[in-house]
Amino acid sequence: MKKVIVNGTFDVLHLGHLELLNYAKSLGDYLIVAIDTDLRVARLKGPSRPINNQLERKTLLQNLKAVDEVRLFGSDSELIDIIRECSIMVKGSDYRGQPIVGEHDIAEIVFFERINGYSSTEKIQYIANR
Repeated sequence: MKKVIVNGTFDVLHLGHLELLNYAKSLGDYLIVAIDTDLRVARLKGPSRPINNQLERKTLLQNLKAVDEVRLFGSDSELIDIIRECSIMVKGSDYRGQPIVGEHDIAEIVFFERINGYSSTEKIQYIANR
């Protein structure tokens, strides 16, 4: 069975996330989505994040057709342990040329071209400015 992994915060789901997950699922038989714990999100994105807590984010993702499994991770080493179970990692195209956690622990990294105008951070800012 070919396992594919996508990781990220997935704080405020939007069309870009759905396209990414559907694309990732098309590359294999089983899609694992690894999401940052609330503590990790706050460390990476600031104290006002996440908007949706890890239980809400996990539950939303688990209910998407493309997603087979959702796991939480709180450190790079926890993420690497999940990555090592998989054959393919899918990352957004903005990671091209950047260091990627687990890049030496996976056979293949595939980049998904981000869809302009779809970003959780931009969506949150838009809502805050309304």
